[in-house]
Amino acid sequence: MTTTAPTFGPRVIALAHYASRAVLESALAPHGVSFQQSVTLRLAAVADGPVTPAHLVDGVTGALKVDEADVRGTIEELISLGFLAPEEPSLIRITDAGREFYARISATTAPVTARIYAGISDEDRAVAGRVLALITERADAELATLSR
Repeated sequence: MTTTAPTFGPRVIALAHYASRAVLESALAPHGVSFQQSVTLRLAAVADGPVTPAHLVDGVTGALKVDEADVRGTIEELISLGFLAPEEPSLIRITDAGREFYARISATTAPVTARIYAGISDEDRAVAGRVLALITERADAELATLSR
C-alpha cells in the first residue's frame, strides 16, 4: 500500500495539532489537570525563580490565544491546588508539590511524545520547526492586525 503525503497547509497543521493535543489531554486527564493548567504550570516550572503573574499570563495567552481573564483563573486554580503560591512582592512561585506534579506529568507524557516523534530525522524536525515558527509569526502578525 502506498501512502501519498497530503499537501502541506492549514488543514494538515490543524490535524497534527489537534491529534497531538488530544493525546496530551488524554494523558493529563487521569492526573486531574487541564491542558491550560499544564501549560501554565510548565512556565512556572522552567522559570529560574518566582515570576510575575504577567509573565504567566503573557506566556499562556501568547501560546494558546486565550483570554487573559481565563489565564488568571487558571493561575488561581493552580494556587488552590497547591501547585503555585503567591510570593511577595507580587510574584508567584512553583511549590514543591507543583514541581513534583510537573515532573510526574512530564514523565507520563515523555514516552508518548517519543513514540509520536520516533523515526523523524533531526533534519526533518529542523525544517518543520523553521516552517511552523514562520507560520506562527505570520499568523500572530495577522491576528494583531485583526484585533485592532
